[in-house]
Amino acid sequence: MNAQTQALRAYAQNARTTQTPRGTEYELIAKVTHRIKAAAEAGPMAYPKLVEALSDNQRLWTALAVDVADDRNALPQELRARIFYLAEFVQQQTSKVLTRKGRITPLLEINAAILKGLSGRRTNR
Repeated sequence: MNAQTQALRAYAQNARTTQTPRGTEYELIAKVTHRIKAAAEAGPMAYPKLVEALSDNQRLWTALAVDVADDRNALPQELRARIFYLAEFVQQQTSKVLTRKGRITPLLEINAAILKGLSGRRTNR
């Protein structure tokens, strides 16, 4: 079973008839973020789980990039551009993490900031 199938199953199992697209995005990002953090904290023996979680995170960010690149996306252009930039950064940073040349913290911080935005909470700047 590939990661996309797993994501679709997880998505379908947790879908509620009242869940909004924003709520679904929040749930997916929260799950993958938790998996990344748990695998990173588990140490070297959990490296395969970390690779899997990072790969799923990359797929998630690729989907977000494709979505915001679509001219029919209703988000403001500036926000779409920022999300696209973050998607590119996530791809690059993930490559660095996997080659042990980068830290995982920026990936977790980006996902946490997106989660705050999706939940309506303000970030401190």
